[in-house]
This record gives sequence, structure tokens and C-alpha cells, in this order.
Amino acid sequence: MSKDKKGHPWRFFRSGGFDQVRIETADDLRHLGELDQKLWSALACPTSGLEFDSRTLQLLDADGDGRIRVPEIVTAANWVCAVLREPEVLFRGVDGLPLAAIDPDHPEGARLLATARKVLAYLDKADAEQIAVSDLTDTSRLFAPDHLNGDGIVPAELTTDATLVRAIGLIIDGFGSADDRSGKPGVDAERVNAFFAAAQALSDWQAQAEADAATLLPLGADTGAAAAVFEAVRDKVEDYFTRCRLAAFDERAVTALNPADETYASLAVQALDAAAEGVAALPLAMVGPGRALPLEVGLNPAWEAGIARLRDTVVQPVFGVRESLSWSEWQALSRRFDAYRAWMAAKPTNPLAAMEIAELRVLLDSGVRAALDALIQQDLGAETAAAQVDALERLVRYNRDLVQLLRNFVTLSDFYGTREKAIFQAGTLYLDQRSCELCLRVTDMGRHAALAPLSGTYLVYCDCVRQGEAPMTIVAALTGGDADEMMVPGRNGVFYDRQGRDWNASVVKVVEAPISVRQAFWSPYKRIGRMIGEQIQKFAAAREKAVDERAAAGVAGAGAKVEAPPAPAPAPAFDIAKFAGIFAAIGLALGALGTALAAVVSGFLSLPAWQMPLVVVGIVLLISGPSMLLAWLKLRQRNLGPLLDANGWAVNTRARINIPFGAALTGVAALPAGASRSLSDPYAEKGSPWGTWIFLLIVVAAVVAAWQQGLLARFLG
Repeated sequence: MSKDKKGHPWRFFRSGGFDQVRIETADDLRHLGELDQKLWSALACPTSGLEFDSRTLQLLDADGDGRIRVPEIVTAANWVCAVLREPEVLFRGVDGLPLAAIDPDHPEGARLLATARKVLAYLDKADAEQIAVSDLTDTSRLFAPDHLNGDGIVPAELTTDATLVRAIGLIIDGFGSADDRSGKPGVDAERVNAFFAAAQALSDWQAQAEADAATLLPLGADTGAAAAVFEAVRDKVEDYFTRCRLAAFDERAVTALNPADETYASLAVQALDAAAEGVAALPLAMVGPGRALPLEVGLNPAWEAGIARLRDTVVQPVFGVRESLSWSEWQALSRRFDAYRAWMAAKPTNPLAAMEIAELRVLLDSGVRAALDALIQQDLGAETAAAQVDALERLVRYNRDLVQLLRNFVTLSDFYGTREKAIFQAGTLYLDQRSCELCLRVTDMGRHAALAPLSGTYLVYCDCVRQGEAPMTIVAALTGGDADEMMVPGRNGVFYDRQGRDWNASVVKVVEAPISVRQAFWSPYKRIGRMIGEQIQKFAAAREKAVDERAAAGVAGAGAKVEAPPAPAPAPAFDIAKFAGIFAAIGLALGALGTALAAVVSGFLSLPAWQMPLVVVGIVLLISGPSMLLAWLKLRQRNLGPLLDANGWAVNTRARINIPFGAALTGVAALPAGASRSLSDPYAEKGSPWGTWIFLLIVVAAVVAAWQQGLLARFLG
């Protein structure tokens, strides 16, 4: 038990190799800010990738940086203790805050209680005695569009003025809408300002033409239509006059500038009409030195209609009735439209450009903007719904979730307990006849793979996929069983998330570390077995290769003999000395082996009976002891901290995963209690007698050698 400087008696428990504070009473919550941060299990955690309500984490994250820190936790605890007269309800951890638990004597508590009753009344639950998170999720049911709600968004339903309704519709059409808390589309200050700024820009642009109409509108109200007609034929007329000016420069160019006979010949074989592309490409009229443009007769049929509109709409209002137009007159017409073209090019390109200037000016001059601004300010000034419902939602969510977060932040009691999983545990991985409970989501594989090995834990990274869901990567800690069959890549398993949904899991990376002392005990023998197996395989492969090479050489030699058969060689004589030497060598080898075994057996048999088991145990310890000791030391250093740090946590202690706790985190396949089984296997492999015979032969050789040297007699005597 510990006592801080202000007198609160903190209570601690030992788990995970470090002292963790107990948070079990309302007084613990009230004094949470007084607890030394060095005694907190974590100092920060991310707001994503956790098995915890994301909305609650967003409400806790006061600065919106995506991380929860100690001051934010303390602020939340102080606030709920202030507005609740019975903070003990927080330790129930259920979705449902009794209205009686809210303190009506606290100013903010009284507002929250009134808001809760109003919300329940909106939901036809006026007689309810508690409010749940689900009562606050659909805000469209809590706010009517014709009531002020404090969000600064004005839907059309908030006013009965037809002019304002029309203006709100135009603003939404041009600049989009913002969703009011009622769910209806509306406008805010930003959109209103953008609309009237665009309207003012168009009005100012139009005012330029009104101030200098003679220059900008040479044909008055008809200038726009006339300019459109002028621009439609402008390039073609310029082409015609340029050709005529070239002909005046050099009369030899006349023939080349008019269509060639071949051009007409190619058109002659076509079904022609005035809109034909080939016809339109011909000059506007026949080219000649200094010729004027005919306006009635002698025009290219494809351009007759366009020139007729030019004559009636532009030429006649300026020059009167004309049958032709000279180059100087065309230049004069073009200059008349230069200022108009520049003015049109300066027209603001905003969403209101297609609207009538007159309608925009009505909106600008009728006080509509001031009325909308006043309505927005009136809505923002409403103390009702928005802020109070947000605060009520915060209180209801803290009632359900805050203590659970404390059990995973201030302490790690959920992780070291047996009732619930910690919020960072993503689910359970079933792989290789075991279940791994310590599974975490991985968002940054590179960062995680760099930090996680410092945990000293055997880690398996898996890619998990499920139809209809985004793929994810997890890391699972193997703290039980062995890893002899672990293969990368390709080892497959099944991952069950916290909602019970199954995912296909495929191993993509393994970080090796000791798993258990039992595995370390057998590891030397398994390594020796693998080494012997590898040597046997190498020897067998070498012998097989040698046999294949001799066979190939024999086949080649047989082919050569068929082509040129040699004289038969005399059969080699039997060399008795050679075979005698071979048998002598075999005898010496067996003798040496027997002598060595006899020495070992004799030394062992010469010991007192009570020392023999000690010798056997000593040999086993000599082989397995170093591996077991090293594994035991490493297993004692396993640490949860690097796994969480790799996911963005700031773990404040060495949260160890010792041997007993590690065994609880990984379940290994075992027959259920009370189960029975038959040891008869109809498909069991038949045993070979050769191993037994060889073993017996070695034992007999050792006994004979011991008897010949008198060791057996001394032992028996």
C-alpha cells in the first residue's frame, strides 16, 4: 500500500514483474491526477488499431493528434467525477447510464440531465430511467430542421422567408451544402460569403460595360449576339483577305491561292452538299488582287449562311446596306469588337456566371446576405442541442468505456488478468496445433519488425484475408509448444478476430526466440538428429551420383566395345592376400569399437549402483543444460513493451511475459479431461529388426571384450 503527498491511500498489486495500481473506487478516479506518472503502465497510445470504441477515443483525444496521453485521461476522469454524483456506476462498464447518477446540483450536471430527458422524449422514451450510447447515434432524430441547434448551418426549413429560401437553394446549387445536425442540407458562413463574393464580382464586371457602353458595347444590347456572329466567321474572312493581299503583292500567286483543277476533280466524284467538309475548306470567295469580300453573290456555298448573318447583324448596323466589304472596313469592324472581347475575357469564371446579373443584384441589394448572416449567428448562439448533446454523448460513452481504458493504460490488469482480453489484443491465431492469444495488428511492417524482436518473444507475422474485408497483417507471440514445423512462407492457419470472424492467415515472417525450457531440453538432440540425417542424405546422394556415373560410363564403354570389340582379357586371378587384408581391417575396426565400448561400459559398471543414475543425469545435463539455461534466462526477459511500442504506444514499464504467464497465452493441443483413446493404429509403420540386431551385436561385443579383459569377473565378484 502506498500513500501520496495529498493523503490518498493507493493500493498496488504485483503482476507482470512490476507493481500496478488498483483503480477500483470513485476516490481512485478523483485522485488519478495525483498519481505519479512514473507509476503509470503507459504514457500514450494510438487512437487506431485497438479493440476499443473509436468514437470514445476521438472524444478523449482533445487535441486531435491521433494519440491519447496522460493529461487527457486525467481530464476525462475529473470531468465525469464532477458531473456524476455516483461515479461508482463507471465500474459497471455497461451501456446504460442511470439518470439518477447525474448530479443535478452541479451546473453542467443539471444541463446534462435536462438534455438527457429531452433526448429521451424525442425518442419516445420519456419514462426511461437510463440513457445508452445507441440513443445518441442518430442525431437526425434529435434535431428538427426548423429549430436552432448551434452548429452554424442553416437549412431552408429554418426560415419561412421565400427570398431567403431561394437564396439558400442558389447557394447550395453553386457552392454545395453542409449537413445540418437534422440531416438536412444547409449553408454555413463560408458558403454564404463565397456566394455573395462571386455575385459581387459579376455585378462589378457588368458595371464596367454600363460605365463605358460606347466602347464595350458598340451595338448596344445586340453587341453580344453580333460578336458571336462575327467570331463564327472571323478566321475564314481573315483567311480570304490575306489571300487577296498576297495576290496584290504578287499576281503570280493568284493561281496558287485559288483552288486547283485537281481539287475540283476530287470533289466532282463525291455527292456534294453545302456542309461537305471539302467544300468548306475552299476559300471564302475567288481570290484576286485587292478584292473586296462579296456579301451576297460569289460566296463559297458552305459559308453563305454565316456571311449572310454577318451582313445583316454586323455590317448593316454599322455601314448600312452593302453588297461587299473591303479590307479596311473589315478591320474597322474588328476593332469595334476588340474592347468587347477583352471585357468578356475578364468575366469572372465562378459558379454564378450563368445567372442573370439582374437577379444577382436583387440578392445583393435586398439585404439577403445580412439576413442569412444573422440567421447563422442566431443558430451558433443557441445554447441548446449541439454542445449539450455532444457533452451527453461524451458522458454516456465514458460511463461505458473509461474504466476499461484505465485497465489497459494506467494498469495492464486486463492483459494480466484472465477475464477479458486487453484492448491491444486483436484476436486468436490457430496455427500448428496451438492457439495464440497475444495477437496484435500491424500497420507498419518495417517499424514493427525493427522493434518487436527486442521483446525476446518468438513472433510469427501473418497476412490475414477475408472476403469482403480489407486485408490486414498481425503478429502473434508463440509462447508454448515448439516451432519445428514452422515454415516461411506458406504455413497457413486461421485467425479469429474479436468479433468472432474467421480470417485466412498465412505466415510471412518469423522472428525466432526460445519458446519454452522443454523445447530447449530437446533442441540439442534434435540438432544432432538433423545433422546425422543431413550427413546420411549427403552420403546417399554421393553414392547415388557415383553409381549413376559408373552406369553411364559402363553404357558408353559397352557402346565402344560394340563398335570395335577388343581381344578378350584374361580373367584376374583370385588374390587371397587382398581379401585377408580387408577382413583384417574390419576385425581391427570392430575390435577398436568393442574396446571403446568396453571401456565405457566397464567404467560405468565399476561405479556403485547409487552413482549410476547420477552419471546418466550428468550426461543429459551436459548435453541439454546449456540450452536450457540460456532459454530460461531469455524467457525471463520476455517483454510486452517493444511489441506495443512498435504499434505507437509509449509503454512506461517492463511488462514481462514470464514462463507461467507465457504458457497461459498459448494453448497447446491436449486431449480433453476424461477422454479415452486406443493405441492400436492399423496404419502404423512396421518396425524393422535390423536396428535391434545391430544394438544387440554391439552389446555382445562390449560384454565379450569386458570378459576377455577380466572386467566382467571383477564386477560380478
